[in-house]
Amino acid sequence: MYFFKFDFTNYNGKIFALCFSMKIRFNKILLSAAAAVLAAMGVASAQSQFGGIAEFDKTVHDFGEVLTTDGPLNCKFTVSNISAKPINIVTVVSSCGCTDVTWTREAIAPGKTGTISATYQNEDGPFPFDKTLTVYLAEYRQPVILRLRGTVREKALPVKQAYTVKRGSLGFKEEEIQGGNMSQGQQKSGEFTVANIGDSPISVSFKDVSKNMKISVSPSSIPAGGTAKVNYTISSDRTLWGKNTYWFTPVVNGRSYQKMGIVAVTKEDFSDWSREQRANGSNLLFKENTFSFKPQAAGKTIEAVFDYSNVGKSDLVIYKVDTDNPKAVLMEEPPVLKAGQTGKLKVSLDTKGMPKGEVLIIVSLTTNSPLRPLVNLFITGFIQ
Repeated sequence: MYFFKFDFTNYNGKIFALCFSMKIRFNKILLSAAAAVLAAMGVASAQSQFGGIAEFDKTVHDFGEVLTTDGPLNCKFTVSNISAKPINIVTVVSSCGCTDVTWTREAIAPGKTGTISATYQNEDGPFPFDKTLTVYLAEYRQPVILRLRGTVREKALPVKQAYTVKRGSLGFKEEEIQGGNMSQGQQKSGEFTVANIGDSPISVSFKDVSKNMKISVSPSSIPAGGTAKVNYTISSDRTLWGKNTYWFTPVVNGRSYQKMGIVAVTKEDFSDWSREQRANGSNLLFKENTFSFKPQAAGKTIEAVFDYSNVGKSDLVIYKVDTDNPKAVLMEEPPVLKAGQTGKLKVSLDTKGMPKGEVLIIVSLTTNSPLRPLVNLFITGFIQ
C-alpha cells in the first residue's frame, strides 16, 4: 500500500496534513474527512471581534430556504470601530463572480460604523451555497472572513422535509451546529434558521445555556410553517481549548426538549505578534502525520504512536488533544517540550464493536506554536 502526503496551509498558518491510500474507496473516505476537517477548523470561521479594532454585527448571514425565482439575494454586515483611532476597509474580495460587494470607502471614526453590502446573484441553480467575503482592514494583520449561505430550491419544500431534526414542533436542519474557529480574546457570532414544523403557532425560548454563550431567537413566536433566525455569540475562555460544545435547551410552548449543541474550536491568538516573536516561538514538527495499522479483527486495542519534536526556540505547549471518535483516547497528557526536545503522542484505539472496513480517525491538536496552532493527525487501517 502506497501513501502520499499533501500539506494544506491557509493564511493563518494552519497546516493540515492529509495522507491517503491509492485504494479508491479509502481515497474517497480520506477526501471526505479532509473536507470535514476544513469545515471543523473553520477556514471560513465566524468571529465578531477582531484584535480590539473592529466588531462585526455578524460574520455569517444565513438566507435559509430560498427559491430560484427569488432573484438576487441581498444582505449587509455592519462594522463598528471599537479602537481609539480611525480604521479603514482596504478591500473586500468575493470568493466568486456570483457575489457582488460594496463597502464603506471612507475611514471609520472611533465609535462609528461602516457597512459591507453583498448581493448573491442566485443564478447557480437549486443547490446549497456557502460563499465567502474576505475583508482586509488596514489596521488588522489578518483577513476577516464573512460567509453567505443558504439553500436554493426550484420549489418550496415543506418545512417538515427541510427541517428534519425535531424538538417538539421546532425543526432544525442539523443535530449539531458547526460554529468554526475563534481565537482567545475574541468572540464568535453566527446564525442559523429554525422552523415551526407543527400545525399551530409556537413560542420558542432557550434555557440551560452554556457559560460563555448568548443565544436568542427572532421572532420568538413562529406561525405554523414559518421560520425564525437563531443568533448566538460565544466568548473565548483560556480554560477551553480545541473543540468544545456549547449547549442550550430548546423550550417550545413552555416545554423543554433534548438539548442542542454548537461546536466551535478555540485556538491561540497570534494576530498581534511581531515577525520576531513568531520566529522565536515554538515549532511543532511530527515525524509522520499518519499512523497506519495492519488489518485487525474487531476487539483488539491498537496503540497509535506519533513521534514529534519542538524545532522552535521556546517551550512547546499542546493545550488539548481531541479525537473525532470516542473509541480513540489520549493515553497520557503531552508534556511541555523545551526547544530541541522530542516526545511521543500516544492514542489508544479500542476496536471492539467497530464495523468492518476501512478506519480513519482524526486526532486534532491545539498548540502554542504560531506556525501550527491547529494540527491534524490521522489513524488509518482496516477492521476485518
